[in-house]
Amino acid sequence: MSPPAIIAPSILSADFGALGKACSDTINHGASWLHIDIMDGHFVPNMTFGAPVVTKIRPHVQRPSTACGKGTFDCHMMIAEPKKWVKDFQKAGCDLYCFHYEAAITSTAAENPADHSSSKTSPKEMIRYVHEQKMLAGIAIKPDTPVDVLWDILDSPDKEEVPDMVLVMTVHPGFGGQKFMASEMPKVKALRQRYPELNIEVDGGLSEATIDEAAEAGANVIVAGSAVFGAKDPADVISKLQKAVERRRQS
Repeated sequence: MSPPAIIAPSILSADFGALGKACSDTINHGASWLHIDIMDGHFVPNMTFGAPVVTKIRPHVQRPSTACGKGTFDCHMMIAEPKKWVKDFQKAGCDLYCFHYEAAITSTAAENPADHSSSKTSPKEMIRYVHEQKMLAGIAIKPDTPVDVLWDILDSPDKEEVPDMVLVMTVHPGFGGQKFMASEMPKVKALRQRYPELNIEVDGGLSEATIDEAAEAGANVIVAGSAVFGAKDPADVISKLQKAVERRRQS
């Protein structure tokens, strides 16, 4: 059977003036993870926040007791140099470091923000490096990236090079509040057919109106921002999203 439903509200839609409380409240409302969007103004045109903010909100949410457990900080790294920031986010309290495939094939092997390197990294090297820092590793793809670029990575015989999660973007990354792109569901279906036990995350435009299509395709990790934080009853929305996924778990 496919993995259980995981609802990961994006704190990009939370009240930044009371972010710690918003995070703890969201977990108390039934969320499994918190999705933390990190944007650098280079890989995507927007900027959000960095490791110091993660450090500040970490005490408001208990660390997960098991891999992928409740309280997981799912850091979505929309940044041009993902390897440089792995250690900083590990220290800040990140549990799952999800970098973009598109960044990993063009970025350097430098391991610290101030470092420079003429060597390049790769998706497999990135996954191994994240695992070495005792975090789960995720790999994300933009709408313009075909899903089959991931087959060689997911089929690696070396499990240290295999991601713990794949994120299929259902909007173009960079800004919240965009419309859900149903055109990305064939990617989710292909992933679920090939890898029945894989955590497959979708991010962008997810709400009660679009959850059925994502769940039917096989997504089990659901990122929702304004749908949760803008709701009058966030707990009810989280519950409905979770039930929609659970009803469609594939055996």
